[in-house]
Amino acid sequence: MLNVTLITVGKLKEKYLKDAVAEYSKRLGKYISLNICELNDGPDMETEAARILPHLKDDGYVVTLEIEGIELDSPSFAKKIDELMTYGTSRIIFIIGGSNGLADSITDRADLHLSFSKMTFPHQLMRVIFLEQLYRAFKIINREPYHK
Repeated sequence: MLNVTLITVGKLKEKYLKDAVAEYSKRLGKYISLNICELNDGPDMETEAARILPHLKDDGYVVTLEIEGIELDSPSFAKKIDELMTYGTSRIIFIIGGSNGLADSITDRADLHLSFSKMTFPHQLMRVIFLEQLYRAFKIINREPYHK
């Protein structure tokens, strides 16, 4: 089973966001082993980077979520994950930075820089958007219907 780690900077405070994360985490349990690593934010990107780096495993394919990354539609995102699994990747690590973004020491470590949009989203909301897209990707990979 694929191991997916989602590293996020900042704590979720709003109940509706926590509920959405819990729901998508439960749905994803059918397809992957998911670990969400919630780190404290601030006071600057370098401090946040120092908290992130110990969680980056050498055998992990690292994906940073960044405005300047490449944009993929949902089928292409699913195809990328499927290709990684096909060619032996057993661990994917996704990183959502804090409100100021990610330090160069983190982005330099990434195997893929991914953007969900040129728009800016609150990093707490991005967690829900990301988990929904990850769930959608596994529905596509498994040729299962996705009810909207």
